[in-house]
Amino acid sequence: MIPLKRRKVISSVIRNSSGDSKFPGVVIFLLGRKMGASRRAFLSRLGRGKGFNIQDSFSQSITHLISENNSWKEVWTWLDSQTGGQGREEGECRTAGPSSVHLLDIMWYTESMQVSRPVAILDRHKLQERDEPGTELAVVSLPSYACQRHTPLLHHNTVLIDALSILAENAELSENEGRGVAFRRAGALLKSLPQEIRRVEQLRGQPCLGDHSLRVIKEVLEDGVCCEVETTKESRQFKAMKALTGIFGVGAKTADRWFREGIHTPSDLQRSGHNLNRAQRAGVQYYDDLNQPVRKAEADAIGLIVEKAVSEVLPGAKITLIGGFRRGKETGHDVDFLITHPEEGREEGLMAKVVSWLEAQGFLLYHKTTRNSYLESKDGPARPPSNMDRFERCFSIFRLSTENERRITQTISAQSTLLHSRTEPSPQTNDQAREESSMLSQCSGSRSWMAVRVDMVVSPYSQFAFALLGWTGSKLFERELRRWAVHERAMTLSSHTLYDSTKRQYLRANSEEEIFALLGLEYIPPCGRNA
Repeated sequence: MIPLKRRKVISSVIRNSSGDSKFPGVVIFLLGRKMGASRRAFLSRLGRGKGFNIQDSFSQSITHLISENNSWKEVWTWLDSQTGGQGREEGECRTAGPSSVHLLDIMWYTESMQVSRPVAILDRHKLQERDEPGTELAVVSLPSYACQRHTPLLHHNTVLIDALSILAENAELSENEGRGVAFRRAGALLKSLPQEIRRVEQLRGQPCLGDHSLRVIKEVLEDGVCCEVETTKESRQFKAMKALTGIFGVGAKTADRWFREGIHTPSDLQRSGHNLNRAQRAGVQYYDDLNQPVRKAEADAIGLIVEKAVSEVLPGAKITLIGGFRRGKETGHDVDFLITHPEEGREEGLMAKVVSWLEAQGFLLYHKTTRNSYLESKDGPARPPSNMDRFERCFSIFRLSTENERRITQTISAQSTLLHSRTEPSPQTNDQAREESSMLSQCSGSRSWMAVRVDMVVSPYSQFAFALLGWTGSKLFERELRRWAVHERAMTLSSHTLYDSTKRQYLRANSEEEIFALLGLEYIPPCGRNA
C-alpha cells in the first residue's frame, strides 16, 4: 500500500466511472510500461466487460495499480513521476492510509478476471520492495517421466491444469490420442511443481511442455483465460460428446456417430428409437446417478457389501479398494475392487459366485462378467502396453441405499469384524442366514437409493502386486510406467507380469515396491501417482 500525499492529477476523459462499476470500491489502472498498448487495450476491454472500473489515466481515484514484468523499484520510480515525489520518504511506502493505492502484480488482475470479481489481495499479489526482474523464477527441473516424480492430489497450478485438461479431453473425444496424451503430460508436470507458476519463463527448460501447451499456459497467465479453451468449452460438439460418452457403455466412436446423426443428449437418444445394447440401456436409465461424483463414504459402504459377499463364497479372500480412492481422492466416477486369495487357484470361478450372491440380495442393477483369458506364454511379453488386462472381472451398476447407508455400514462392519475374528469360518444357522438376507434386502429395497458404477477384478495371488499397481492408476502414471519399462529398461510391464526382453524371462514380484525396484525406479506411494 503506497500513501499518496500529493497526486499528479491528469486531465483526461475517464472511462467507466465508479457509478457504472459492479465494484465501486475498486478503481484499476493498468500500467502500460512493458505491457504494450495492444495488450493493455485488450485487458482493459476484458475488465470492463466483467464490470470492473478500468481507468485509462492515473488519477487520485485509483485504488489498484496493476503492473506486469516490472520490479517494485521500477513501479515506485514511475509513481514518483506521477505524484511529484514531494513530501514523501521511501519508508512511507510501508504505511497505509485512507488515500492509498495497492501496487499489484498482473496475477491479481488475471485471477480476478477468472472469477469475474476482485479476489482477496494476498502477499503473492503484492510487488515486494526487493523484487527485481527475474526473481522467483527458478523452479527445480523435473524428470521427464511421470513415474519418476511424485504427483500429489493437492498442487499449486489448478487453473493452468484445468485449461490443459479441457483440451486433453476434447482431443480424446475426437480420438486424437497423441494430442490428448501431450496435454495430459504437460498437466502432470505442472502438478508436480513445488510452487505456483506466475510467469511462463519459470517453465524454461522443463520437459513435457510442447509449443501448444506453452501457448495455452502463457495466455492463461497473461489474460486470465485462453480463447481456445473457452471456445472448446462452449463448442456444441464438445458438449454433446461429453454428454453422450457419459452414458455407461458408450465410447467416443459411438458418440461421434450419434452426434453426426443430430443426437446431442441422452434425451435425444431416447427419442431417436436407436436399438441400444443392455449396457447402454442401463446407462440411459441411470444416467443422472452415474454422472454424479461417488463419495469415499459411499465407496466404503459398497466395499463392506462386496467384502460380505466374498467372505460368504470364499473365506480368506482379500479385497482391496483400488483406483482413485486408493490414491487419496475423496470422490470418483466409479468404485474399483481387486480380489485375490493367498492360495493360488482358489480364486478361479470366484466372480460368478460373488455376482450370484449380490444379485440374490438385490444389490445389482446391471452386470457383465468376463473370464480370465490370460495365458502367460502367449500374452505376457507380446501384449502391447496399452491393451487392457485379461483378469476375471465384473462391470456392474450397484443399487446403494442412501437413506439407510449408515445402518448398512454399521451392520455389515460388525458382521465383517465377527467374520475376521474367527480362525475358522463357522457355518451359519438357517435363522441367522435368513435374518441377514432380510436385513440386506430391506436396505437395498429402500425407496431412497442411488446407482453407482462398480468394477470388481479377480487376480491370482502370484499376479496380485502387478494387478494392484496397474489398477491403482492414474491412467497417465501407468502409461508412463510402461513407457519407461520399454524405452529405459527393455522390459514389458502389464497388470499381469513384468518381462525382461534382454534376459528373455518373466520377473516375479510380491509387492509394488519390488516392481519399482526391478524397473530401477524410486518407489512412489499411491498418493503420489495422481499424474
